[in-house]
Amino acid sequence: MPSLFRFLAVVALIGGLVYAGMLALTLFVDVKPREISVPVPPDRFVKQQR
Repeated sequence: MPSLFRFLAVVALIGGLVYAGMLALTLFVDVKPREISVPVPPDRFVKQQR
C-alpha cells in the first residue's frame, strides 16, 4: 500500500504544478486584442443550386 500512496502523492503533485502553471499564465500574461479582417470572396455569398 505505501507505493500506492506514493504514486497518488506524485500524481497530485504533478497535477498541482500543472494547475499552478495555468493559473500563473492567466494572471501574468496580458493578451492584447487586435482587429482582424479577412476578405471573403463574393462567390461564397451565392446560394448553391442543387
